Amino acid sequence: MSNAISVTDANFESEVLKAGTPVLVDFWAPWCGPCRAVAPAVDAIANEFTGRVKVVKLNTDEEQQVAIKYGVGSIPTLMVFKNGEMVERVLGIRPKAELAAMVSRHV
Repeated sequence: MSNAISVTDANFESEVLKAGTPVLVDFWAPWCGPCRAVAPAVDAIANEFTGRVKVVKLNTDEEQQVAIKYGVGSIPTLMVFKNGEMVERVLGIRPKAELAAMVSRHV
């Protein structure tokens, strides 16, 4: 079971930009094979960093405004937000160790 939560265009500001901790955002879609491939690593990060980092998933098929705002042109795209600002982003499948290192830099 994952501690990652789904967010929408409507609650992105409250869940991500106004969060009290850094937030890892996974921009994904159900049809995306690479998104499914990276999902276990994202879920593991959510569990490993519980209480220190919030992990959220935004379905770009259903929630397009935030994806457009942050220039998401391909998925999976993973971004770290801290204090309401995007501070780091990576594209494509990444190993859990790389994602954990990225998140750790902002805790």
